[in-house]
Amino acid sequence: MRKDAQPCFEPDGVTLLWFKRDLRVSDHAALELAAELPGAVLPVYIVEPDYWRQPDLSGRHWAFIVECLSDLDNHLKSLGGPLTIRVDEAVPALEKLRQQCDVQRMVSHCEIGNLWSFERDKKVADWARVHGVNWSEVPQSAVTRGRARATGWAKRRDQFVAAPVAQQPRVLNLTHAQSDPLPSAAQLKLRNDFPASPQTGGRHNAEAVLDDFLLHRGQTYRRAMSSPVSAENACSRLSPYLSYGVITVREAVQITRRRQMALKGSRDGWLGSLASFQSRLAWRDHFIQKLEDQPDIETRCLHSAYEGLRSETVDPVLLSAWKGGQTGVPFVDACMRYLIATGWLNFRMRAMLVSFASYQLWLDWRVTGQHLARLFTDYEPGIHWPQMQMQSGTTGINTIRIYNPVKQGLEQDPKGTFTRRWVPELSQVPDEFLQEPWRWDGEGRVVGALYPKPVVDLASATRSARERVWSIRKKAGFAEKAGSIVTRHASRKPTKPRRSVSSKKPDAKQLSFDL
Repeated sequence: MRKDAQPCFEPDGVTLLWFKRDLRVSDHAALELAAELPGAVLPVYIVEPDYWRQPDLSGRHWAFIVECLSDLDNHLKSLGGPLTIRVDEAVPALEKLRQQCDVQRMVSHCEIGNLWSFERDKKVADWARVHGVNWSEVPQSAVTRGRARATGWAKRRDQFVAAPVAQQPRVLNLTHAQSDPLPSAAQLKLRNDFPASPQTGGRHNAEAVLDDFLLHRGQTYRRAMSSPVSAENACSRLSPYLSYGVITVREAVQITRRRQMALKGSRDGWLGSLASFQSRLAWRDHFIQKLEDQPDIETRCLHSAYEGLRSETVDPVLLSAWKGGQTGVPFVDACMRYLIATGWLNFRMRAMLVSFASYQLWLDWRVTGQHLARLFTDYEPGIHWPQMQMQSGTTGINTIRIYNPVKQGLEQDPKGTFTRRWVPELSQVPDEFLQEPWRWDGEGRVVGALYPKPVVDLASATRSARERVWSIRKKAGFAEKAGSIVTRHASRKPTKPRRSVSSKKPDAKQLSFDL
């Protein structure tokens, strides 16, 4: 990034193009709009220290973003100028740029983030109004702000992703200001918890990952997404690039659609897998819309009857064991250790980690949710928090699903390959007892010596959790409140009848989110 720069006054003033979670130049409606406005365009990214003090963020997020920023800077240079970096809170950073560069207009995408980013944007809006800066926020996804979800949302979403992508200008009248050096994770006071095997940020990598999925890896996606043994290769692995706006859902939808057309008539599994991938892209928007409609989903139980069911003051021993992959339940520990090492885990196994923490360990979802958010490189608040509640049984509208980690290990890792790789302490344990080493007659040599004993009795902990959660649903007024939640948040497809909130049939939507 350039550090030397001269004052950037322009005859028609300057349009500040504020990059946030949209680190690309392709399908960038804000960039397209900025290019059409008079005067020069000043592309800016602000590193906000207060943002990085939030408990759901970590060094692995920052490391990925730094790679994306470097790539974005190179793309902008090819269009006429570098990216300006400022390290400060948004309002003072923008005010300094306004004074230094005669900023008269500002363009950005409407950020669909969380409570923190929403409050930040309100402060920025006040600043822009006071100083006469015309701030244009344009949508970058089908998620809508400022109006309640109504019938027809799914149709509007389909129309948005089918619309032509925003045009990338060939050349821009770009200007620049003095750039601050990018801080290190340590300077941002972030813990050094970088994954050992991370995905690499940047547009080129996003395109390569999607192409590889659509041409090679994705054929078995539908049947291979559930097992951690096969999901690492079979899933698209596009999620971190979508989370930071390196590529858009619309681009992914349209590129996938072209591949589907090329495969039309084939019967080798590709079309079914790509249809499943498209449905998960749609559900991604659906869940992000939930948080936009009700931002306190990240802090309050969706159904208020569940408030206080679990104490927010959690058992530190149980929490530590879960966080470190030391619960004594092999498949749970294997999945947690894999996540720590890679920053990614397939959806079913994410759901199992949450379910085990919320039910068998009876830990509050807000506490465990912050820890998982820090581990997921692809952390997307709009997906993460609704899913934390869904898998913890606090929505009031989804079927309560308590994963049996032993059963999951037997089904999703039948040969024990994944478990043995990530829990090598169990090398002596025969295959028959790998997921329940405490049942092996030689367990004394391993359990309690090389590997911890289970921190809870699985059967009794599961039974207790089920009774406590279901007892809430029997209380007066529960169903009426659940009905109002359905009206506000459920998918807007009136042709499909909704399942009763009291149904105990498996909820397929809880198991359909692997990208």
